[in-house]
Amino acid sequence: MREVFQKVSAVARQVIPHELLELGLLNEDASGARVYAVSEGEETGTQEFRLPDVVRGSLGAAFFILSDVEIDSTSGRMRGLFYTNELAEERPVELILPLERVQRQIALGVRSHMRVPVNLKGEMVGALLFFSRNPRQYNPELAEAARRIADHVALAVAHQRLAEEQRRADEARERAARLEERVVALTRELETKGGSHQPVGVSKEWKETLALATKVADTDTTVLLTGESGTGKEVVARFLHRASRRARGPFVALNCAALPEQLLESELFGSEKGAFTGSVAARPGRIEQAAGGVLFLDEVGEMSPAVQAKFLRVLQEREFQRLGGTRALKADVRVVAATNRDLAEAMSRGNFREDLYYRLHVFEIRLPPLRERPEDIPALLEVFLKEIGEQVGRPAAGISREARDKLLAYAWPGNVRELRNAVERAVILCEGGLITSEHLPMSLGRAPVPAAVPEPGEIPGGGIDLEAVERAYVEQALKQAGNNKSKAARLLGLTRAQLYSRLEKYGL
Repeated sequence: MREVFQKVSAVARQVIPHELLELGLLNEDASGARVYAVSEGEETGTQEFRLPDVVRGSLGAAFFILSDVEIDSTSGRMRGLFYTNELAEERPVELILPLERVQRQIALGVRSHMRVPVNLKGEMVGALLFFSRNPRQYNPELAEAARRIADHVALAVAHQRLAEEQRRADEARERAARLEERVVALTRELETKGGSHQPVGVSKEWKETLALATKVADTDTTVLLTGESGTGKEVVARFLHRASRRARGPFVALNCAALPEQLLESELFGSEKGAFTGSVAARPGRIEQAAGGVLFLDEVGEMSPAVQAKFLRVLQEREFQRLGGTRALKADVRVVAATNRDLAEAMSRGNFREDLYYRLHVFEIRLPPLRERPEDIPALLEVFLKEIGEQVGRPAAGISREARDKLLAYAWPGNVRELRNAVERAVILCEGGLITSEHLPMSLGRAPVPAAVPEPGEIPGGGIDLEAVERAYVEQALKQAGNNKSKAARLLGLTRAQLYSRLEKYGL
């Protein structure tokens, strides 16, 4: 509208004489207005002013005309003969307008002006104002023509408002998409990090864990970290790396559950040119990348049997071959593996190689769940508040006593990772204020319900097929969850990655 308003004025001037044309839009309570567009290209949009009482009193009129205008440049008073379609004849009135508007009208030599309303859906949203240097320039006949022009302007305003609403909706969708991308990126980062990489805790259990790590750190012995998901296995692995003779070497991590078999093999051992479709150049694997340092294998229990056999050679012979290669390469790495599965049970079922199990199980460190070391929660809270506050740019002012008591009383089935996620959510919601109970996840207000374990029936003399039983449970969980993988994984007590591994294994 602003860009074409001068053309609107030129067309209207053929019917209605004027030196200046303005489009004013009312504010929400109709107590004032702002100049939205002018025919002479002046800056608009911020020129807001309060409507005189006589003008506000005539807002419902189809038009009003002010003729024989006299202006006092000192007081901003404007005198003239006022006429509307509701009045039978002209009567003298006195208006008081903002000085900047008065001065502009003085510069133009205004002697009369006419205002007609701009209506949308039967309601007045603004007005079209015609200004002329001639006294008594306007009359009801010209006002009727002006109303026709105002109707066209109202249609253009309606289209522009729809376009602006669409633009705002598009921008909101773009912001939501960017936010979603950021949420996905942060989620992946948290899954990789497993929480803060700084070992934090004062409990006896945590100190014993770090003491074991310290004793084995200065050797090249393979270490197996066990414990529930989210207990901080990568934190301990990095602690081992920093405390070892390989501290100046790289720390390379790989999540075995996040990749299918062929991709895991390629990521771990590397590949030669032409080893598979799309392999256009030789590429080193994580074992080569970790040379002189530590290779951390998370969720090692999710390795396929084929990859297990090849990795066993790395531990036994300290050598390996790239995918598609024939040359033996040296493996100068110290292996630290982690799992939340019972590898001994997996071994007894034939899902994990016995020789690999004993190679990994040289030195086991069990990480205690957070519910077994609640005295570490205050120290973890302090570290997470500082770390997350710096990341989001709005550090929290602190935690209320009630919120702290709930955090201390909760069982934390998701362990340290769940605690960090809860703190991150609370820091975002409190917006720099004090974290209270309302900022905590709803689950913290109720005790976790232990999963019901069905009683096994009598085992037949001919034995049972455990894999068939597992497959049946996976199928039942998928059916019960309506094929929602996340829900099915929760029903089975698995991670999504572990569920996908079983779906691939059973061809589901």
